[in-house]
Amino acid sequence: MNVEQIYTNCLAEAAYYITSNGEAAVIDPLRESEPYLERLERDGVKLKYIFETHYHADFVSGHLDLAKKTGATIVYGPNANPVFEAHEAVDNEEFTIGDVRIRVLHTPGHTQESSTFLLIDENDEERAIFTGDTLFLGDVGRPDLAIKTDLTQEDLAGMLFDSLRNKIMTLPDSITVYPGHGAGSSCGKNLSSDTVDILGNQKRTNYALRESMTKEEFIKEVTEGLAPPPQYFPENAKMNKFGYDSVDEVMERGMKALTPAEVASEIEAGALVLDTRSADAFAASHIPNSMFIGIDGNFAMWVGALITNLKRRIVFLAPEGREEEVVRRLARVGYDHAVGYLKGGMEAWTAAGKEDASTKSISAVTFEERYAKGETNVVDVRKEGEYNRRHIEGAQLWPLDDILREMGTLDREKQMFVHCAGGYRSMIAMSMLEAEGYTNLTNVEGGFKAIEALNHVPLTDEVTCASTAQ
Repeated sequence: MNVEQIYTNCLAEAAYYITSNGEAAVIDPLRESEPYLERLERDGVKLKYIFETHYHADFVSGHLDLAKKTGATIVYGPNANPVFEAHEAVDNEEFTIGDVRIRVLHTPGHTQESSTFLLIDENDEERAIFTGDTLFLGDVGRPDLAIKTDLTQEDLAGMLFDSLRNKIMTLPDSITVYPGHGAGSSCGKNLSSDTVDILGNQKRTNYALRESMTKEEFIKEVTEGLAPPPQYFPENAKMNKFGYDSVDEVMERGMKALTPAEVASEIEAGALVLDTRSADAFAASHIPNSMFIGIDGNFAMWVGALITNLKRRIVFLAPEGREEEVVRRLARVGYDHAVGYLKGGMEAWTAAGKEDASTKSISAVTFEERYAKGETNVVDVRKEGEYNRRHIEGAQLWPLDDILREMGTLDREKQMFVHCAGGYRSMIAMSMLEAEGYTNLTNVEGGFKAIEALNHVPLTDEVTCASTAQ
């Protein structure tokens, strides 16, 4: 028997690949099939089952394409009611993969269909649980993401309490816990950066598994302080439940090399221009009104949080040679309507006589000099926890997460400096604000880390107990 965790950092998501005696199973696969098909070929095994712990909200799962390509059976737990061909298991139903078994433990709470998969080895020993979003390391799944239901988040939190106590905490302490996500995911509040642990350690360290906790205390702690989920979550959950285009079609559609004239035509027709190059490259020259979200960052998460229409046509600029990566990472979170990329990049655009734009951006040293001269209007686009830990005295907090809701409330007349932690999020904010007509903003390169290192701009005292954001 072999268990492999396939972890995708940009989504903080873990899929699992299990093999035994010529057969295999995959748990919670990503949208693209290639990583799993390559492993199957490498190991000379047949994929028998594709297990889904629940209808994911933060990414589009690859169950449909993978099943078509391999003939494997898709398995959900109780209450899933899939509209496509799949097996809906009953509680405690078992599935054989080679010499091992997977037992389905229905653990509702994160969603009604949420299930945990218990791995039983060839010696009939309970070895591991694949908990999806029911149990994370250091946390549990949020109870407010279920697809359309009459249940409240408090109702679901109560179900989660029962699931943890009656189905998971009764298992041996030595069992390995394989969660669906790690730190950075929006599916919980305070996930650990670790991605594997044993259950006994989680019982000692995870607040939600505190033995003395009452159900009422659990409900209060789990639901308290929940930030609104990213706006794309409901759409991804629907795609996972009701189906989607083949990822092969999505890739083919998005990998068209477009001329400047064709890009201009797409813009005229309402397409969004998404610039995925570096922040420095975007600042120097970009297509007017384009949106910056760099591929070298939390790309998929920010795309999902900030591009509100998943069906909007997208044309994009990418670092040379990474066009396919952009389309693939868009598809992972349900943005299936990329229609091509600008061939030749900004050089081709300007060579064709097309207008370009630039973004005001200065170093932390220059910012410090201008601040000393009295230019002290600062906008901090980090998360509230980062701001509360330490910030520039008098800086206005305007988290990037809230930019869509707060757009228009920033004073258009004042000259303001915009910063985040390191320069990535502030450039996203700059691109969106510039597209809305803001002209008096300047980005601070290197963000708060660079400003703090200079130690000349007045900062608040550091509060070490404040939570920090990913």
